[in-house]
Amino acid sequence: MDWSEPWLTPWRQPGEAIAANAQARGDLPAALNAAGLAPVRFVPQAELPEGVAYEAHIFATGGVPTREGLHDFFNALCWMRFPATKLRLNRLQAQAIAAAGGVGARRGPLRDALTLFDENAALLQAPEPLWQALLARDWQRLFVELRPLWAQSTLLLFGHALTEKLVAPYKSITAHVLRLPVPTDVPAGAGAATVHPWDDWLAGQLTPDWLATKPYAPLPVLGRPGWWPANEDPVFYADAQVFRPARMP
Repeated sequence: MDWSEPWLTPWRQPGEAIAANAQARGDLPAALNAAGLAPVRFVPQAELPEGVAYEAHIFATGGVPTREGLHDFFNALCWMRFPATKLRLNRLQAQAIAAAGGVGARRGPLRDALTLFDENAALLQAPEPLWQALLARDWQRLFVELRPLWAQSTLLLFGHALTEKLVAPYKSITAHVLRLPVPTDVPAGAGAATVHPWDDWLAGQLTPDWLATKPYAPLPVLGRPGWWPANEDPVFYADAQVFRPARMP
């Protein structure tokens, strides 16, 4: 894993040291718990009882069933960097499961939106013209005409499945950007602390009714200037299979 990649930089502290410890131990949950940085414990996947929902088990016990591998590794890092947000997401999942009397055959709008957030969301702090272009899916304007504005922007990948994909990046990887601009008065830098500066703000924004609307905008993340050498050529964005235009009403 190349921790110098820009999308991994926010996770490098404490991720790099934990990854080395997990490799040495051959035990990911133990390495995660040794860091002592999360509001939950990481337990082997075998501790999840048969028939019990994953999210409900976490809410009831404070133990996160964890498999060996990158997917659950990045999930654990998110628990460390965004503890208030992850606790909020888990509470909403558990409450939705309880209200439905169990997991059921379908998640429903709220649980679908929560799962999408947890797995594939990204957060964006950017000038208003970039937001307008993103919501319009005007890729030429977003990435070519307004390219200098990206120097004033921060794109943070939250979803752990999304981050896992980028360990072996390919052009079509697409994030679901939360349709909620991060205010400019919320610091963008990670700082010295493990908890990200956006955590408390983000946790306070997530309400069930709003999330159930699936308030996301698609963004092919390797289009972000500075993240992929090929996007220096404007023709990179002409690929309509990746940079899809907005649907006609």
